Amino acid sequence: LIYLSSLHLIFFSFRSSKGGDFKSSAMAPPEIKVKNLTYTFPQYDTGLTNVSLDVPAGSRTLLIGANGAGKTTLLRLLAGKRLAPSDSISISGVDPFKEGLEGVTYLGLEWVLNPIVRTDIGVAELLRSVGGDAYPARRDELIGVLDIDVKWRMSAVSDGERRRVQLAMGLVRPWTVLLLDEITVDLDVLSRAEFLGWLKRETEARECTIVYATHILDNLAGWPTHLVHMHLGTVREWGPADQFLGESANLRSTGNSRLGELVLGWLRTDLKDRGPRNVKTMGTEGAAYSTGGIGGYGLEHKD
Repeated sequence: LIYLSSLHLIFFSFRSSKGGDFKSSAMAPPEIKVKNLTYTFPQYDTGLTNVSLDVPAGSRTLLIGANGAGKTTLLRLLAGKRLAPSDSISISGVDPFKEGLEGVTYLGLEWVLNPIVRTDIGVAELLRSVGGDAYPARRDELIGVLDIDVKWRMSAVSDGERRRVQLAMGLVRPWTVLLLDEITVDLDVLSRAEFLGWLKRETEARECTIVYATHILDNLAGWPTHLVHMHLGTVREWGPADQFLGESANLRSTGNSRLGELVLGWLRTDLKDRGPRNVKTMGTEGAAYSTGGIGGYGLEHKD
């Protein structure tokens, strides 16, 4: 019971900073607006600097950038897991940290590192603990798409199989805004392709929005509707994917997708502009999961 309660908190911890409940009223269209967002970590120059975005409802947005570009920091702030400056983030018209939003789901890498999910717990029990029985058709669809055996025991599965269970648990309840942080890194090629196809169908069948940070571009041709290029905590460019791919008529033909060649070009430019990491006081990717500061996430304050 303690294990299941802890897992429940991992997935459903979105709450109001004032201690209130989720908003239960009908949400406005699931659009994401970020205005002049700056967020810094203690002892580092990096974080986020003057980030502005307007992610439309129903879109599938890829966050692109080198390690340490600020992707995880941005996603966790969007999820309302940490406190952003007032009026800098709006999801469906409200502040995700202050108000709390039912239907906003964040899935990141830290889940499979939790010792709880390596104990002798059954998959059927886990899915039931997060409301799977309330959505049997959706639960069974995810079990099929992710090729999960409900008889698995979490103490005897691979990291990739454990990741599939995380995805099923996190997505079995319908969501309107989905924030994914390198969540497919452990999946094999087929599982990842099937999962991405399912996500695309979700956005085409109902009003929902996805923001996905990844370095793996296989099977993503035609998947994103929008791209966001991040570099050292800033957004260098963003907009419809077709705009960038159409503008890049001079992409080399190397066997990679046009999207892959576009991203490689961006990252090469970023590396040239940045120079060696050891010449600046730069935060690592792990800084995004820091436990220091107010609320466990850097020097947070309301202003």
